[in-house]
Amino acid sequence: LAGDGDPRVADVLGTAAVAQARLAYARFVERFSGERWNRLRAAGARPQRPLWASTSTKNPSYPDTLYVDSLIGPASINTLPDATLVAFEDHGTVSRTIDMDVDGARRRWGELGELVDLEDVATTLEAEGLAAFERAFEELLAVLETRAAGL
Repeated sequence: LAGDGDPRVADVLGTAAVAQARLAYARFVERFSGERWNRLRAAGARPQRPLWASTSTKNPSYPDTLYVDSLIGPASINTLPDATLVAFEDHGTVSRTIDMDVDGARRRWGELGELVDLEDVATTLEAEGLAAFERAFEELLAVLETRAAGL
């Protein structure tokens, strides 16, 4: 972290994903509402809904339903692993949360930008994410080729 040693670091840890998702959802609502969107919808356009992907909590010190509980809202999709689904069924909170405190999310994002190079983080995460999806796709193709050869 650029702000290593800065006392604000402890306060922002684990908050980037929720802040970013809330800002993305606010942009989604903005883009898919209003007069322009109404004209597009009348012409047959449909919105591309936000997708919150693989929302399990990777850090064991965070609640296991943190990202599911924090990203609930209309017209969005949440994909989660089975264990997270079971945890949510057991003790998750069903409540609209995705558009709660968007101003707070904007402030948090600004604080994060003071502590880390958000552009560098985005570039790194994008490259790692693409590599992971590419590996998964290649593995899927290998399984399908093996099964097809056995037919």
